[in-house]
Amino acid sequence: MDDDEYRDYDGLGLAELIRHGEVSREAVFEAACRQIDRHNPSLGAVVRTRYQRARAEQAAVTTDATFCGVPFLTKDLLMALEGEPLSFGSAALADWRPASDSTLVQRVRCAGLAILGQTTTPELGLMGITEPKAFPHPRNPWDPSRSPGGSSGGAATAVASGMVPLAGAGDGGGSIRIPASHCGLFGFKPSRARVPLGPMHADVWEGAVVEHAVTRSVRDSAALLDETNGMDEGGPLPIRHEGGYLAALERPLPALRIGVSLGESLGSPFGTQLDDEVTTALERTARHCESLGHHVEWAEPVLDGRAIAESYLSLYLGHLAADLAWIAKETGVPISRLAIEPSTRAIGRLGRHLKASDYVLAKRYWNTLGRTMGEFHRRFDVLLMPVAASPAPRRGALYPSPLEERLMSILALPGLSRLAFNAGALASLARNALRETPFTQLANLTGQPAMSLPVHITAGGLPVGVQAMGPMGDEMRLFQLAAQLEEEIGWQRHLPVSTIP
Repeated sequence: MDDDEYRDYDGLGLAELIRHGEVSREAVFEAACRQIDRHNPSLGAVVRTRYQRARAEQAAVTTDATFCGVPFLTKDLLMALEGEPLSFGSAALADWRPASDSTLVQRVRCAGLAILGQTTTPELGLMGITEPKAFPHPRNPWDPSRSPGGSSGGAATAVASGMVPLAGAGDGGGSIRIPASHCGLFGFKPSRARVPLGPMHADVWEGAVVEHAVTRSVRDSAALLDETNGMDEGGPLPIRHEGGYLAALERPLPALRIGVSLGESLGSPFGTQLDDEVTTALERTARHCESLGHHVEWAEPVLDGRAIAESYLSLYLGHLAADLAWIAKETGVPISRLAIEPSTRAIGRLGRHLKASDYVLAKRYWNTLGRTMGEFHRRFDVLLMPVAASPAPRRGALYPSPLEERLMSILALPGLSRLAFNAGALASLARNALRETPFTQLANLTGQPAMSLPVHITAGGLPVGVQAMGPMGDEMRLFQLAAQLEEEIGWQRHLPVSTIP
């Protein structure tokens, strides 16, 4: 199999070729390795490979497995491989190795995917960009001067460049949808607890984090969720396995009631300005939905963007403080001496000053949001909204500047961090962190399924995604709508072949 032929297929397409003997799984494997070895030195998507182990694992895959030996990459965060490095994008965990596979990794293997390596993530998955100090920064294949977004930026770069047809990703505040939007991919965030995080975790960020994938095709995403969903042994919520996501793509979709919003209530507290191309993408998607027979109207949920941001960031601060304590315990290194980035240290210290009562109140606010969106979905089956305020930013544009890092280092000093917190550091953090991406955290707090649809390419050749949210637990209908739009627009043709180094 030559490289161009390999890049022509999605995961299920490659699986069919293997299953019917039209190409060997070894040939597919070698094509993926060539793509990674050729492009990764310049694109920086993969932090480590495991070709030898993957070959042995692929050889054990049976032809009745859904993906039949198709190459896959996991994210260097949460997706644990027994006895192999899992650094969470941080130098502080460079030598840490989990004691067992995560449940998700076990199910990925049962689905017939061969894990060739792990993809880059920002330190502890904290940013909407992927620029860790400990690892290379992935470049956006559409324009290598641009960021692929984060925190699943390495995964998005790998799929958009054609290294693999799908890759594992996670989403705690938009970390699947933002990179999917910036890299022209389909990015689906399932409902809360739909995919298990065990055995290491019951939940992450109080359930805001959900694991799944970025893919080129809707059907790959649906087929993977068929294989991985449902609680594992000892899971915290009785989310039973649900089949039929892939099969649902073949059924007719009744006309939906679709609300369309510019997300003004979410972005206005931070001075967010939508790029004209984002507005164009949203309007174009609304027109496509109308042409497919759906009822579409402009509708703005009654939301308090500032309160949402502060609720989200309160949990973010609290969990980072706990994560740093966990890293110190696992590595035997005191928190003050951990090899972490200045922004991580500063935010962690702010988290240590968060009152327990404020933390609990921030979590209780999620119920208010869930009820608000539940009421909205009595009128509308789906909400269309931006993913990000603009196409992919320049690399480095959203990372703290050297001056900001020095200020953060000062804030991390004992005593000053409490003063900073009391002086309104949370509001300042919200403005800086969410100005470009205030639209995605809502679905993480409410637990709703949401996806980024790769519907538009700008005049300058950059992709722009549009977000679609559905009611809690309504993945199937979102997949069906995505499949309709995929067929209508034909976005799988939009690989950035000409810009890959």
